[in-house]
Amino acid sequence: MALDAVYLETILEHYKRPRNMERPERWDAHARGSNPACGDEITVFLDLEGDRLQRVRFEGTGCAISLSSASMMTEALSGKSLEAAERFRDSFLELMEGEGAPEGTGLGELEALGGVRALPARVRCATLAWEAFTEALRRVSDGQEE
Repeated sequence: MALDAVYLETILEHYKRPRNMERPERWDAHARGSNPACGDEITVFLDLEGDRLQRVRFEGTGCAISLSSASMMTEALSGKSLEAAERFRDSFLELMEGEGAPEGTGLGELEALGGVRALPARVRCATLAWEAFTEALRRVSDGQEE
């Protein structure tokens, strides 16, 4: 697969105009992920209302794949219950592991990142924000909220 095929229009749009890329004034949990191999660093912030992700935001630096994935992730997860967000995350990670998008998951724009599987070194870029999200969820469940 040519590298150009990976950088689909959706990926570039989220890279050029990332959604929810801001450090919020307050948050209930956050976690940072880094990929020393390419220098990507993403911090994910969760704003919770009960068991619902009121809003998910991020800040960081990185390549088009990591920032686009973080941007799409925040749009997809904001407003979901914690349980639904975890199922959604699992579906995305299945896509990135090469199993394809599970039926009925509705990954939407995130399916554009499926082409990254052809470049194994870049899969970590696509999953970095999701790893930080998972750590932030762990902190919530362990009672380590900010």
